[in-house]
Amino acid sequence: MAAISTHKGPPPAGVAGIFTLLFLSSIVLSRILTHNAPIPMPYGNPWLSQQYFLTFPNVVKLSGFLQLGSAIALAILTASLTSRLRFLGITATGPHIALAGGIAASTFLAFSGLVSWVLSQPGAANTFDTMRSLQLLGFVAGGAAHTAALGLLIAGIAVPCLLLKLLPNGWAIAGIVIAALAELSTLSMILPQLSFLLPLARFPAMVWLIVAGACLPRSKPQ
Repeated sequence: MAAISTHKGPPPAGVAGIFTLLFLSSIVLSRILTHNAPIPMPYGNPWLSQQYFLTFPNVVKLSGFLQLGSAIALAILTASLTSRLRFLGITATGPHIALAGGIAASTFLAFSGLVSWVLSQPGAANTFDTMRSLQLLGFVAGGAAHTAALGLLIAGIAVPCLLLKLLPNGWAIAGIVIAALAELSTLSMILPQLSFLLPLARFPAMVWLIVAGACLPRSKPQ
């Protein structure tokens, strides 16, 4: 009897879990280590943002480090998932869209983490205009740009998996909905009141990737 061929590579669910854990740690630890001080948002008082960066540089540095680690895990996850899809015989554009989206999402998140590291360095936040520019650049990269690209990663997985029944129908459809929300979240760049779409897409996307990674078959359909 011939052995069943199985995909070799990092387990997607585990890598997705690491990606999620590192990203959430960057938020939770920031709140704990600053005694629940609000994380600066670009739509708030910019002078309070400057005070945050000047008061908690080590926390900002740690947050940037964890975001960079999360971005590296996301890059590995992207490679694992797209390799699995091709192994399962998907030759359409889905895996390529997922690969492009995952690489872009990882790059934007890494860039956001690096900007946080820059802001944590002595003198970087002293000048208001410099601080403000770096804050906005880091936010849009780790917010709208990262989330939209994450949506492409999920769409590139969910659509072919729905068509080929590689994931439960309900979960594949949920992925398409999350991907649509992720793309709509880019509207927050021109309509700040729609910024709620960023966490509404980002955090369900993390859960979706963990579950999809666990459910995606390791062996080719017989």
